[in-house]
Amino acid sequence: MDLSNCENGGVHEVKVVVSKEVKLVRIIWVDASGQHRCRVIPSTRFNDVVKKNGIGLSVVCMARSSHTDVPIGKNLTGAGEIRLLPDLSTKRTIPWMEQEEMVMGDMYIKPGEAWEYCPREALRRVSTILKNEFDLEMKAGFEIEFLLLKKAVKDGKEDWVPFDSSLYCSTSSYDAAAPFLHDVVDSLNSLNITVEQLHAEAGKGQFEFALGYTTCLTAADDLVYTREVIKAVARKHGLLATFIPKYAMDDVGSGCHVHISLWQNGKNVLMAADKSSKHGMSTIGEEFMAGVLYHIPSILPFIAPLPNSYDRIQPNTWCGAYHCWGKDNREAPIRTASPPGIGVTSVSNFEVKSFDGCANPYLGLAAILCAGLDGLRYHLQLPQPIDTNPSYMGLKFQRLPQSLSEALEHLEKNNTFTDLIGERLLAAIKEIRKAEVKYYSKHQDAYKQLIQHY
Repeated sequence: MDLSNCENGGVHEVKVVVSKEVKLVRIIWVDASGQHRCRVIPSTRFNDVVKKNGIGLSVVCMARSSHTDVPIGKNLTGAGEIRLLPDLSTKRTIPWMEQEEMVMGDMYIKPGEAWEYCPREALRRVSTILKNEFDLEMKAGFEIEFLLLKKAVKDGKEDWVPFDSSLYCSTSSYDAAAPFLHDVVDSLNSLNITVEQLHAEAGKGQFEFALGYTTCLTAADDLVYTREVIKAVARKHGLLATFIPKYAMDDVGSGCHVHISLWQNGKNVLMAADKSSKHGMSTIGEEFMAGVLYHIPSILPFIAPLPNSYDRIQPNTWCGAYHCWGKDNREAPIRTASPPGIGVTSVSNFEVKSFDGCANPYLGLAAILCAGLDGLRYHLQLPQPIDTNPSYMGLKFQRLPQSLSEALEHLEKNNTFTDLIGERLLAAIKEIRKAEVKYYSKHQDAYKQLIQHY
């Protein structure tokens, strides 16, 4: 397979025909609960699948929760089928299993007619609206935190425990995990995914990879592939990697912070053209970010999709528990970041810290885009930034929703996402989130089982 580099990690040319060495091809999709799923096609049939009608998939593929495959709700049941077609521009050789390839799948009612529940199509659709209305393109880059676990016998039973007692940026933690980390970097390089940096994080057995920024759809695809790489390489090393937000209640959580920028004609237009801006952002940059800040309580069900997500979003944990923003303030849920060597007088991107590793990245980015669009349409303005820990300021700042049920209440009252995300897809997401609330309220320790899923 020929993969040629292009700007932002894209692909110029991908040969459709499967090479003789490849035996199987995985067609991957991410469901509404953020779980990765795949159908595997023998290479001898792959060309027929691609050239004709894809493969059949029950509509319940977008009605499953984190805890069961029983479909949630009444709209997506065992009656009905869609087609899962591979997006050939995303086809890559699997680094840890070179006789296989993987490719992202798009959901269609029939070839040429996208299914309204398809997460990748939802992100494409909202991105197109941003382009058509404002001639803008949103780019994104993810920071992926995860726990590395090892097997141990505890009270006569096998259990998964942290790989080590990491300290933030500990050299010894890095050294101990270096064979695993090297294999991850090599695998990501082979997939043309840019790694900007990696390090040990503050939690026990916790590490982080920061990926390069690129166009939204590619950024989401890269995140999915990176998760696949990290989990698979961990298995090769006899370890288990998990992205769940809060594995140990007495330790820090794991997030998937996303950095957002706006581009026009190849130029970052989130930044102010000169130093006259009070926030270091252009007018459109401020309006877009103001929309995200205004709507973030309603965005949370997309980017923090499990009850366990809210165990992570707590004060004094660098997650952003209060409804505010700040310049390089890691206790704010939205943090503006400056170009290297410039300082806070200029802003190159802003970071949404509430995003976690259980989120469907296509739906999460689509929700952020919707909020930014609303900010542009209504010319929203930012309040003053917060330059200290908001938890030190008493009752001056409102907490973000402290539970998934509270976040859902905000989403239920918010009409901004209905037309942009799609009424039926949004209804399915809400039903699944409500099912998560109901299940985990009765099974409070069940989140521990999710280390195998996320």
